[in-house]
Amino acid sequence: MFIDKAEILVRGGRGGNGSAAFRREKFEPKGGPDGGDGGRGGHVIARVDTGMHTLMDFRYKRKFIASNGENGQKKKCHGKGGKDIYLRFPQGTVIFEKETGKLLADLSEPDAQVILAQGGRGGKGNVHFKSSINQAPDYAQPGQEGEEFSLVLELKSIADVGLIGFPNVGKSSLLARITKANPKIDNYPFTTLTPNLGVVEVISGKSFIMADIPGLIEGASEGIGLGHDFLRHVERTRLLVHLVDVGGYVEEGRSPLSDYQVIEKELAEFSPELAKRQEVVLLNKVDLSPDESALIALEEYLKEKDKLFFRTSTVTGEGIDEAMKLVTTLLDEIEPIELYEGVESYEREGRDTTIHYYMEDGEYCVEGEPISGLLRATDFLSYQSEKRFEVNLKKMGVYDKLREMGIQEGDIVRIEGYAFEYKE
Repeated sequence: MFIDKAEILVRGGRGGNGSAAFRREKFEPKGGPDGGDGGRGGHVIARVDTGMHTLMDFRYKRKFIASNGENGQKKKCHGKGGKDIYLRFPQGTVIFEKETGKLLADLSEPDAQVILAQGGRGGKGNVHFKSSINQAPDYAQPGQEGEEFSLVLELKSIADVGLIGFPNVGKSSLLARITKANPKIDNYPFTTLTPNLGVVEVISGKSFIMADIPGLIEGASEGIGLGHDFLRHVERTRLLVHLVDVGGYVEEGRSPLSDYQVIEKELAEFSPELAKRQEVVLLNKVDLSPDESALIALEEYLKEKDKLFFRTSTVTGEGIDEAMKLVTTLLDEIEPIELYEGVESYEREGRDTTIHYYMEDGEYCVEGEPISGLLRATDFLSYQSEKRFEVNLKKMGVYDKLREMGIQEGDIVRIEGYAFEYKE
């Protein structure tokens, strides 16, 4: 099954906690701190797999969580880092953060690799906090949580060539004849619901991917049927092969020319760019004794439009090889379609050092990433760690700012949801 959109959740592993250990050897029963650092949490990393052409792998499994880093140990032994997770995506996948719509990755290049969710940093062991004033720190940093994102995946390019036309004009039969694809072929009352993909190679050493786009109908550009979904597939291909049934069917109000014009109109109304896309027209089912006048009328129209066309039959093979050789040659001259102008790989912004101060319900509130990081790194069960928290607040200028706001001893300070009584 072909899937070109999916949603997943990714989470980096949590960093391991630092160790608050002390040396306790035979001749040093009261040795100094020797706690090691915690290991980094695993990353979730995106890689391109050029053999993939669908997001089917993400239809059923949607949550990907990297492993946590191990805690630090005594004797300054560092914890082992968490194992990274590598997710494989088709070339041409773009990845957006669901909540903000921000682009996280554009996997357009075959060797592209992007970290989607970073693992948390491991906490420092107590050996890092030894000083001339504090010879025996009894605390260590906890590890940080890894990044977590809900992501939207979308394939911006699924094939080089889009095979378009009304339902039942012979697209699946053509794809089956010229590729190794195995589409279901029958006279379906509506259309194939998902594109079939196949690799075409009629010139040795040169190949391209063709997508049998689900049959379009009148009103597709307005969303009738699954029009918008179908046309979105067409929009991503570099060249169009348009099949028209000229096999002599009789249906009121329809002719090969009118069928061609309907699809032509739907493409133009959905996207003006599609009306300019290079196109090769196959006048298919000529083995079924077509109405010669109707066939000539379409050919005259295509000549006026300066369109390239061939008389073909997927049963006898007439005209097929010649048409595919021309398509191969044309693709050498057509640049890839850029649907997302200015898209570049996402670069994480630098750490936000802004601290916000405000009053709420008579309490002094302090927020910001520097405060959050300090809070996460503090063990309030340790007196020494708590004092270090207060010292760092002073160094960051938090106390000075609170005094400017008029704080008095005994007032309540709320930091990231935690309430503290202010003391000088």
